[in-house]
Amino acid sequence: MSHTQTNSNTATRNGLYHDANFIADEWVSVGDGSFNPVLDKYTGHELARLPNATEEQMESAIQAAVAVFPSFSRWSAGKRSARLDRLADLISEHKDELVALIVEEGGKPLSYAQNEIGRCITTVRTAAAETLRFGGETVPLDFGAGEGRIAFTTRHAIGPIACITPFNFPLNLVLHKVAPALAVGCPVIVKPAPQAPLSTMALATLIKKAGYPAGVVSAMACDIPVAEKMVKDERMAMLSFTGSDKIGWYLKSICGKKRVALELGGNAAVIIDESADLDAAAKTVAVGAYIYAGQVCISTQRIFTVGKAHDAFQAALVKEIAKLKVGNPKDADVLVGPIIDKGHLERIESWVREAIDGGAELLTGGKIVDAEHNLFEPTLITGATGDMKVNCAEVFGPVATIENVETFDDAVRRANESNYGLQAGVYTNDFSHVKQAHAELEVGGVMINNAPGFRIDSMPYGGVKDSGLGREGLKYAMEDMTEPRLLVY
Repeated sequence: MSHTQTNSNTATRNGLYHDANFIADEWVSVGDGSFNPVLDKYTGHELARLPNATEEQMESAIQAAVAVFPSFSRWSAGKRSARLDRLADLISEHKDELVALIVEEGGKPLSYAQNEIGRCITTVRTAAAETLRFGGETVPLDFGAGEGRIAFTTRHAIGPIACITPFNFPLNLVLHKVAPALAVGCPVIVKPAPQAPLSTMALATLIKKAGYPAGVVSAMACDIPVAEKMVKDERMAMLSFTGSDKIGWYLKSICGKKRVALELGGNAAVIIDESADLDAAAKTVAVGAYIYAGQVCISTQRIFTVGKAHDAFQAALVKEIAKLKVGNPKDADVLVGPIIDKGHLERIESWVREAIDGGAELLTGGKIVDAEHNLFEPTLITGATGDMKVNCAEVFGPVATIENVETFDDAVRRANESNYGLQAGVYTNDFSHVKQAHAELEVGGVMINNAPGFRIDSMPYGGVKDSGLGREGLKYAMEDMTEPRLLVY
């Protein structure tokens, strides 16, 4: 394998990453002859050009993962925990560089990127702590035919994990796959999003520096056929995918017998009833709908107001939207930065235009602010029908709809009229509505008096229907990456 040389441009930010893939502990600067250019999402400046890996290089990564698995999986819990703590230390030491990288390659507003790095450190620290308390259980057998016997389970790593990650949390969503795998002793191969792969490469640098053996982590840019080789290969024990529902379900169909976890996004609903604090709700809903230009799978997209709450809440929300600053993500007070690329910018504009042409009413926003920098106005629409894309699909942009319904029952029914079911928000001070929402909303999580985008990294996170399969969150992912083995004597 060929090593790349460090140069002086931003693509080697203090040696954190290179114009290369990380394959079995080596930086490899030669691929199939094509390249994946990584751009600053606001300026368009090229940050790096990663070579697209070949099938032979993917085979090398798989072979290395398979080879290291027997020894890595036998590391003691104490050793695995200590090594994760070392990795968390390294992320903390490089947090300023990592924040700057996320702002550039992801177009993420500065404050939100700082929040992501804080979460990354928490994710790895939590994995280190879970490693020490993660285990099996005692199984009661001392009755009937089992009388006099003792039984218990231990947890055993299943093998190498194939990880495919999105652009919007280019480090923390990688860590939601890598950290639990390292916690239980599973090697990983990571295929990051082509729009923002450099944070993954920086993580690979820190993993190497933390002292993990060759083959425990490989990370590479590659075209679809090479990624599908990893997905299909029987030596990979599990596929962990975060991205679009269309791609996720397709990958599940081709991955064979391996275990699968899918986190596929949605069009999250919020309900505001008449008992809610409407001004407080408007502030958090505005942030929940438009932070990072809505490019979050649990961004608030569909808003349902109940009865007399509508007029006051809608007016308060429009005022809060007007306060949001759109612009350069490096500016500390910007909340709404660039759309990830021109294609998505044009798609969002066409979806809004489709709704307005179809009879929906534009309350605010609705147009491209700055095409050169991929900026789109925070947009609020009312009167959109259920078959309009701004309602039935995942916009993944700074667009939300708002509708008034007569009763809380109506709001729950409307929220459930979706192919997705990731998380929902309910603003209420009526505890009967809290109980009803928890019982009836068809989602993986219900956030009370908060937007659907609330997430703590240790909680079980995932959805139902087209929003996915399985749960992330450190302990829950660790369970997916291990098998219980029973001993009876």
